[in-house]
Parts: sequence; C-alpha cells; structure tokens
Amino acid sequence: MLRIKLNELIKSWDNGLVQTEVWRWDGIGWNECIPQQEEDFIRADEELFVTIPAVAGLYRVDYSRKPLEPLFVLPEVEESALRAELLHPAPFKLKEGTLWGYINNEGKTAIEPRYDYAEEFQANGLAIVQRKDKSGLIDSTGRERVKPLYSFIAPFSEGRAVVSDAKGYTLIDEKGKEVTSARADYLNSLQEGRALFSKQSTAGNSRYGYWDAQGKEVLPAVYEDAGDFMDGVALVKIKDGEYALIDPQGAVLHTYNYPFVGYPGDGLLAFQAEENGKYGYLRTDGTIAIQPQFTAALPFSGGRAVVNTASDYGNAYGLIDKQGKQIIPATYYEVLQLGEDRVALGTPLIASQPYRGSRYAIADAVTGRILSSHPLLGVNNYQNGLASVYDAQNTYFIDKSGKKAAQPPVIPGSGTLSFSGSLIRADVDQRISYYDRRGKQVWRHNGVIPLRPPYSVLEKKYKPNRDYLVYYPVVEGIAITDVSREVNDKLRSLSLAEGAGTGAQDFSYTGDFAVSFFRKVLLVLELSGYRFPFGAAHGMPTRIYTHINLKNGRFYRLGDLFKPGSKYVQKLSDIVGKQIANDPRYDYVFPDTYKGITADQPFYVDEEALYLYFAPYEIAPYAAGFPTFRIPYAEIMGLISTEGEFWQSFH
Repeated sequence: MLRIKLNELIKSWDNGLVQTEVWRWDGIGWNECIPQQEEDFIRADEELFVTIPAVAGLYRVDYSRKPLEPLFVLPEVEESALRAELLHPAPFKLKEGTLWGYINNEGKTAIEPRYDYAEEFQANGLAIVQRKDKSGLIDSTGRERVKPLYSFIAPFSEGRAVVSDAKGYTLIDEKGKEVTSARADYLNSLQEGRALFSKQSTAGNSRYGYWDAQGKEVLPAVYEDAGDFMDGVALVKIKDGEYALIDPQGAVLHTYNYPFVGYPGDGLLAFQAEENGKYGYLRTDGTIAIQPQFTAALPFSGGRAVVNTASDYGNAYGLIDKQGKQIIPATYYEVLQLGEDRVALGTPLIASQPYRGSRYAIADAVTGRILSSHPLLGVNNYQNGLASVYDAQNTYFIDKSGKKAAQPPVIPGSGTLSFSGSLIRADVDQRISYYDRRGKQVWRHNGVIPLRPPYSVLEKKYKPNRDYLVYYPVVEGIAITDVSREVNDKLRSLSLAEGAGTGAQDFSYTGDFAVSFFRKVLLVLELSGYRFPFGAAHGMPTRIYTHINLKNGRFYRLGDLFKPGSKYVQKLSDIVGKQIANDPRYDYVFPDTYKGITADQPFYVDEEALYLYFAPYEIAPYAAGFPTFRIPYAEIMGLISTEGEFWQSFH
C-alpha cells in the first residue's frame, strides 16, 4: 500500500476542507474508484493522505477544495406532528459497555443511557427498549410503561402491539395491558382490524386464522396459509390447489384453483397455471389478465410489477405494466421498486461473482428512461422526493432526477440517512450520528470512552476498502511511553486493523470492540469480528477478550489467575462438564464433543465470576454462538492466587 501525503499541496488553502478521489484505469476508462481511509476521530492526529493499493496498474489522484454544502430546508412540519419524535435513540460507548439513551433536537442527553437497545418513539409517544434480552416500553420522560419482561415487542399498529413471552404471542394496548390472556404460536400486527395468527394442528402442521383487536378468534385457524388484510380482503390457502379471497368476516369472495396464487397488489395476483410452471397474473375475479410467461413475478405496486424471464434460477429482471407490456426490459440482475415512480436497476459489480454486490442506476418507472447512471452501491425507497443512497465514497440523498440532492448531509462511508422528526439520522459505517436539516451535526457516537483519570479508550477506524471495516481501541493514560505503544500495537494487531484489506480479497470483514469490564487497573476489552467469504451461506464470528494491566501493560492469560501448580484445568473442566450435564440451558451442546478445557481456554472475568467460552461449532451448533459457562469465584477460591498480580489488579 502506497501513501501520498497532500499536506504540502494544500497548505496555502484558506479552509482545510479537501475532497479527494483515487481512480484506477480498468482498460476502458477511469471507472474504478478506490475508497480512502477515513480519519475523522476525536484527537486523531493522522496527516492528510491518500492510499493506493499494492496492485499494479494506472492510478489517478484528484484533489480539490471541498465546497460548502448548499442549504436545503424541507417544509416545516407542525410541532404536533413531531411531538413523539423530539427525542432520538442514541448509543453511548461507556466503561459499562455500549448503552442506549435518547437525545433531544439539540443533541443533549434527554434520557440517560441505560438500555441495551432503544428504538424511535412512535406516534403514541411510546418507544420500545431492551434490557438483558427483554423488551419493554417507555414514554418520553423515560418512565417505564411496560417493564422489560417480553422477549419481543413489535411496533404499535391500530392501537395494539404484538408481544411474545415463554407462553407465546399476544396483543397489548397502549397502556401496556394484555387485551387477552390467549396465546398464539405466532401473531402478526393488526391490519384493518384483523391480526393473522397461527397454531399447530394435531397433525403438527401450522394452520392460520385471524384475531380481532380484542384478541378474540374471529376466524379460526383452518387455513393452510394466509396473508394480512389489505383494502378489505386477504388471500388464504384452503388446501393444495385451492386459494380464496376473503373479507374480514371470512366470507369467500373469489376462489382460485391453481397450484400457486400470490398475494394481491393493485387488483392483480401472480399465479401458476401448472405445478412448477411459469407465472402470470389473475384479476381478482379469477380471469387471466397476463398469461403465464415469467419465471418469477412479484406483486404489483403503483401499477407496475417486477418480473424475471431467466431460466435455471438465473436473474433477468424487468418491469411491466398491468397489461403485461415491458416498461424496462428484463435484462437486469436486480430491479427494485423505490416508490414515487422510481426504480433502481442493478447489475453485478463483477459479472462472474454477482454475490459481491450490484451497482445501481435510477430509472423512471413510468417511461423506463434511465435518469442517472452514476454507480450507486446501495439504494433505499423514496420519501417526499428524496431517497438515501451510497456510492463508493459517500452516503447522501438523491432527488427524483436521480442526481445528488441539495439536502445535506453528505457523509463519507456506506449506510443510510433517514428523517427522525426535525433531525436526520445517519447510520453510516456501523455508527450513528444526527444532523439538523441544514446539515450541521448535532450528535455523534462518542469516540472516547472515559474510564477514570488518567485512563480512557479512544476509538479508531480502519477502512482500506468498502468490504473491510474495523473499529479498534487505543488505550490512553498508560504512563510509560514504550509500554503504551506496545499495548496499543498489540490491540491493533489483534483487531486485524493493519495490513489486511489492502490487496485482492474474497471476503468481507467487520470488527468492533467494547469495554467488557474495568476495575482498579484491570481493563477487559471485547474484540469482536465477523468474516464473510463471498458466496458463502454465512460468515464466521470471532471473539477475543484482552485482560490488560494498565499500570504495567501486561496481558493476562487464564493461568495467571491461579496458584502455581494448581490443577485448575481439571477442576474447571469438571465444573463445565457438570453444567453441561445438569443445566437444561446447555441442551444444545453436541453429545460427546466436550472433552474439557485447555490451559489457555478463552475466558473473561468480571467482579463476581470467571467465564469460559467456546467458538461456534467447537462443541455446539453455529446458531448457539459462543457457548459460555459462568463460574463464581466462591466456587474456585481455593485455586485462585489471591496474592497474585492478576487478582490484585482488580481487587
């Protein structure tokens, strides 16, 4: 990787705002943009530079003054419409870990961070929050309307919210009270006075029916499949080869005798005339509107539908109108309806590796005309004439013309922008920030985690390309310079924030960190990562806990906690083995796979217990994550070296 400093080239410029672009010649033109490392951090001291990968080729560096963003203010919204949105969820990195609270429109903390996760306030003035894997509801004063008791709470719809607990799913009202004691195996949100539910039949199959707003079973679970009500009707499957359109009282309006019938949209339903045959569209009265001719057919929306004509599970998507006429030819890898008469047309970034992602152009859904061919790597739906997008460099809004909108902000990195009351929320490169409508940042995810003077942890970012992103820790306050450098060099290396991602790679990688525990001079950091090989079914997570003595910079291992010569490996192995055998929480462990722990078993500590953990697949299924076993100190005090440096570092 080659670095080119720009400091000398721009030192005479009045303002320090610079925009840079690095382009690579691909044999046809300067078409490949090389993303640049972002160094926008508190107390970050890197010089201004661009990087060129260590791959032979022709590269061009463009640099210029960065113009001030033009002001663009959306029409004012009445205060009453924003009342439930004046507070905005925000994550804070603290020595206790990442906790969520709420900020006001000025970026000031309005509700102290104390939740594991927090969602936007809804129109009824309530917000869903989570603590210790349980969900509850709070109002704008921070008062708990529903204590975090449920395993899940859905957003309110028609005055009701779906909740679930160990007994199943039910509905609550806006006071947090369950409207019925009944439970369903699954329950959708209320739509047009009906909530789709399912329960298992005596044969073990799921059957579907509908509740009303009071939790009464108005339509029993007799359908093999069913959808939500929309425009006064719902599609249900009576049995194989028989579908029906019903009204809210269950009266059958129309019956369709075909192997497959899809959910209605704009008065048309996709269908197959033959088993595993091609798709066409029916009118609601059962007559054929468009003859079967497609290998895939999505529901109509806005008078148009996305269809696929490729065989053998290929991708050749286009857009048709209600007469079946092609608006956009079926030649694209993806076609996404964005609303407001706009679509995104996607083609693979690498033709031989379509799973690497697509580049999108914006087109008019009415005429099919391409409005903007600037390659976008991510697109979202239009709302009030604006859509959030990102390209190889920035995240920003586009307008109905498909061009960059005047509405700021423009943020380096990949993500989305969304309106949150009078603010704009930016979720970019896995970090959240808020801006006012003029593009001024009013709040950002904090880059420094205070511990106690003189110690703190600084967040740094490593992003050599769009598929490699790591946030890594820098510990500040260690008195001895050489020790401080050694500690932080090791943390950067363990975080995989150096050397990687600068050449050709066949995977994506994201890494992050959190303070797991801090007491006296012991700092425990959790370094997490996720490596996803392109084209794989799933990626592989990693987790490392570092136990650092901030006085001398030493990294402790498991054995450092115990007396020399103690048989801690055997004792801990026995304790974990008993937990697996006797605790039903560990029923997921593969039989006969646990053979004991190792001398350097992955672990972490807190003030009350030692925790031992295993990697995915090591002793349990991938879905089990990192099987973790808690061992209170009281159970192993005879083995612990209470006069040893490790124990004394946090006692």
